[in-house]
Amino acid sequence: METSFKQAIQQRRSYYAITDQSPVSNKEIEDIINFAVQHVPSAFNSQSTRVVLLLGEHHKKLWNIVLETLRKMVKPESFAGTQNKIDSFAAGYATVLFLEDQTVVESLQNSFPSYSENFPIWSQQTSAMHQLTIWTMLEEVGFGASLQHYNPIIDAEVHQQWNLPEKWKLIAQMPFGKPSATAGEKTFQPLKERIKVFQ
Repeated sequence: METSFKQAIQQRRSYYAITDQSPVSNKEIEDIINFAVQHVPSAFNSQSTRVVLLLGEHHKKLWNIVLETLRKMVKPESFAGTQNKIDSFAAGYATVLFLEDQTVVESLQNSFPSYSENFPIWSQQTSAMHQLTIWTMLEEVGFGASLQHYNPIIDAEVHQQWNLPEKWKLIAQMPFGKPSATAGEKTFQPLKERIKVFQ
């Protein structure tokens, strides 16, 4: 039975217990990313979002970078918990990196100076729309994912490791894999405290 857009949004959750199994081919994962990057909107049609898909050893390399970076920052007596968390992401199938091309943002700032302060904000919003779209589409095909933010402490090494353009600013990391446990229950604040309607 086909999942509706509303159902897909409703079913999306953060999964932290994931495995390195995939319910679909790598080509289907690429198709999800291609679809999102082509069709998700952006302010002024800026198309500033950049996405990097890390599969196989590239995925594992990313989380090793995170682990070794944190090892230098976290007290040894506290590191076991940190390592368990990072290992849970590394145990997944792949990771999506979300980046924003600052060359595009700066060009728009120069072209439309009256909106200059807004373009970095709109860039973040554009990235967020890509994140939600890809996250939801991964959920639709049977993956579990979560959104992580180890930037900026890993930025330099990530750019160097995968030879990414300097102006591609890292925004978030999304490890995903086949869920090995159910996601936690989601609680909701009363809608009447969050929404106002005027007729």
